[in-house]
Amino acid sequence: MKALFYLNKYFWKYKLRFFSGIIFILISTWFSLRPVDLVGQGLDFAAFAVEHKLPISAVSHILLMYGVEIIIHTLIFGFFLFLNRQTIIVMSRLIEYDMKNEVFEHYQKLDQGFYKRNNTGDLMNRISEDVSRVRMYTGPAVMYTITTLVTLVMTISFMLKADVKMTIYVLAPLPVLTFSIYFVSNLINRKSLRVQGQLSTLSTRAQEAFSGVRVVKAFAHENETQDRFANEAEEYRTRNMSLAKTEALFQPFMMLLIGLSIILTIYIGGKEVHAGKVSVGLITAFVLFVIRLTWPIASLGWVTSLVQRAAASQVRINEFLNTKPAVASITNEPMEFNGNVEFRDVSFTYPDSGIVALKNFSFSANAGQSVAILGHTGSGKSTVAQLLLRLYDPQSGNVFIDGKDIRNINLNAFRASTGYVPQDVFLFSDTIEENIRFNARKESQNDVEQAAKDAAIYSSIMEFPEGFKTMVGERGVTLSGGQKQRISIARAIVSHPKLLIFDDCLSAVDTETEEEILTNLRRIMKGKTTIIISHRVSSVRHADKIIVMEDGTIAEQGTHDELMHHHGIYRTLYDKQVSELQKKNDQN
Repeated sequence: MKALFYLNKYFWKYKLRFFSGIIFILISTWFSLRPVDLVGQGLDFAAFAVEHKLPISAVSHILLMYGVEIIIHTLIFGFFLFLNRQTIIVMSRLIEYDMKNEVFEHYQKLDQGFYKRNNTGDLMNRISEDVSRVRMYTGPAVMYTITTLVTLVMTISFMLKADVKMTIYVLAPLPVLTFSIYFVSNLINRKSLRVQGQLSTLSTRAQEAFSGVRVVKAFAHENETQDRFANEAEEYRTRNMSLAKTEALFQPFMMLLIGLSIILTIYIGGKEVHAGKVSVGLITAFVLFVIRLTWPIASLGWVTSLVQRAAASQVRINEFLNTKPAVASITNEPMEFNGNVEFRDVSFTYPDSGIVALKNFSFSANAGQSVAILGHTGSGKSTVAQLLLRLYDPQSGNVFIDGKDIRNINLNAFRASTGYVPQDVFLFSDTIEENIRFNARKESQNDVEQAAKDAAIYSSIMEFPEGFKTMVGERGVTLSGGQKQRISIARAIVSHPKLLIFDDCLSAVDTETEEEILTNLRRIMKGKTTIIISHRVSSVRHADKIIVMEDGTIAEQGTHDELMHHHGIYRTLYDKQVSELQKKNDQN
């Protein structure tokens, strides 16, 4: 239950609904028990009337009054039961809404490393399935628990008021019931955790299969993928069946105890009636009281299962909510980015893989300057972009923005001043226009179209039947790699940011399109600080400064002409790529 204490803040937030619901439970429970007392009184009166041979008309009138009173009490009970559900159950839906928003908001705050350590299926399962199970605790479980406690207290009060001895006999099985609930609850809790963990694994398998369906089909691995999913599903079924068998112990066992209480009531009550110590009406009332306790007591098994499942799910939710982001903005002070960027003796090792990406790396870019970073795969180029956007923090050294350590500036404001084209292009399952507008809600339609033209994608967009309103599908699946890259470039430049970061963003376009885009970008880059990361010399040769990286360090730097005269790594790369391009042109 400790994990569920986290939810107390929500109960306090909706305290008016919560406490109103408790009041309605108290009222509805009293009106549900009062008719039982009236039935006992009515039977006693009927027995008295028979014994004393009272007039039928008088007896019928009084019994009719008893009947009317019972109906009135039942109607009032139903009305307050409705209000009870309208408060507590609705409250649980509001809590579910708040929790999903809280979890999603926290997900967005977590750093890049968190998403490398956790798979998408597990993240989705915790915000959907786990939150839904917690809702069952905040609504039905809480409502039925309070109802059960109130019913027990009020029923026992009615019973004690009527006859103490009979009450003791009727409640004799309760200690056994309490122990059984405690024992089985622990079993349910442990098995619920295992079930939820396996459900996350199953969700992950499905998510990976759907996301990578093209790869699966390309390698004809449908059967193998199906077998892996079937194995995980079988394990989930096994764990769920084990949990269901445990939960199934509750209902028959509690019904047995309740049945035992009814037998004791009738047996002992019958002896008491025979001895003339109690009336038939009293015994009837006691039997009805026990029956009235049947559902609250019988629901304990179901409620306990809900609570244990919710506790298991809340443990999983808390695990992520208690995760602190390794990278977070410490200030919300507004800032105006001027365009100066500096890396000073930066060293970085990826925490999850242990790969050393940068070693004492230093460079600077003044406002309006373009800096190109060139190198082979694994040389540390993309790491520079990720540190500059502060997706990670370096283990040593500093990154400065306008002379201030990037750890001490308003990170959200800085990122809003940046246009970033990642190496791994991601498009949302929306229209082309909405993907371009992602960070530019204030820009006009003309700005969107101009950005598309500058990214050399406008003509391709207009060839689609719906133009800018074309849906790109999940992750842009309906577009080619080059089209996705160019839409990503348009998204980066449409808001006219002061810092542009292009991370190998032209790898999927042909040389003619690349030259067109670069020509447009040179115009756009004027007055903006630009970082161009690439492995192609043709993409970087016009930069004000070119840095050649090798094994996380700077091997060479200078302008295109300076590096060509140096006859080093840059010159070798240039000659090799020009030669390859010439061969390709000759073949065509």
